[in-house]
Amino acid sequence: MAHRVDNEYDYLFKIVLIGDSGVGKSNILSRFTRNEFCLESKSTIGVEFATRTLQIEGKTIKAQIWDTAGQERYRAITSAYYRGAVGALLVYDITKKQTFENIQRWLRELRDHADSNIVIMMVGNKSDLNHLRSVPEEDGQALAEKEGLHFLETSALEALNVEKAFQTILTDIHQIISKKALAAQEAAGSGPPGQGTTINVADSSTNTKKGCCSS
Repeated sequence: MAHRVDNEYDYLFKIVLIGDSGVGKSNILSRFTRNEFCLESKSTIGVEFATRTLQIEGKTIKAQIWDTAGQERYRAITSAYYRGAVGALLVYDITKKQTFENIQRWLRELRDHADSNIVIMMVGNKSDLNHLRSVPEEDGQALAEKEGLHFLETSALEALNVEKAFQTILTDIHQIISKKALAAQEAAGSGPPGQGTTINVADSSTNTKKGCCSS
């Protein structure tokens, strides 16, 4: 896992989307990777992923974003997919208080299965439905501060803060990797920064969602 990936990008980062079913994880994924939104999107079955390559602090970063099913019966299946993840978006629906109350359970599961250094962004989605809000933004902010997480409210429908959420988490991950690379370079006393520090997870062009409404 310690090598630069290829000439097309400098780093490959695996990000997982987690949270209850119906909070909008799939639409956050499709908005970020394809700039699409589908009102009739069906619940994700199992796990699907999509990728997007972007520039972060002068480096080409390929984000591989995994959309994990929120239904209870798939939790045993999806737990394996936390492996290798360096970032996570923990999503709830601001109009459904139960999805916010379940954040603590998802956070425990994430910390049980993922790397201890994983960067976590808590996301209150569907901010376009402010008139139906049941979770105050202050409550989300307070929980995020208590748990040491990033926090944003987003609207996949209106493309509000979705880009910012991923940019924030990817920048944070890159800064962590860069610091580790510098420390490794100083410890070794040789070699360029970044060499041998790439977070490399399995890359595949298959298993991506083909249409915004596919199940």
